[in-house]
Amino acid sequence: MRHLNGYRKLGRESSHRRAMLRNMATSLVLHERIETTVPKAKELRGIVDRMITLGKRGDLHARRMAASYLFDDEAVKKVFSDLANRFEGRPGGYTRILRMGPRFGDGADMAYIELVDFQDRREASLKGAAKKKPKKKEKAEEK
Repeated sequence: MRHLNGYRKLGRESSHRRAMLRNMATSLVLHERIETTVPKAKELRGIVDRMITLGKRGDLHARRMAASYLFDDEAVKKVFSDLANRFEGRPGGYTRILRMGPRFGDGADMAYIELVDFQDRREASLKGAAKKKPKKKEKAEEK
């Protein structure tokens, strides 16, 4: 029975594990997609979901709790402005884990963990970039 085994230890001491998860949460908030192992991604999922929920609350106490966990002030600002607005109508489940297969060095299962609207925003930015490219060609042809 697995009673009271509530989290993965990830082969690290508690201080190392906490620092690693804080760093990964900050990176995920800033970059919106990171590559890691599957067990780390599964642990990180709940932490980032909790940070976005704090951002949706939006009060001073929630901001201070998020700031005490995330390493970067830019990440805190992004949680409370951009991410809170993007996920305003969503009741939870802000992250997705995409499995990639084994890592070549040691065979560890690798995965991407990303925010659920990462693909939509990426495709929109690529479409915007594709629309801008023909305009540049037109200017080059005129010269």
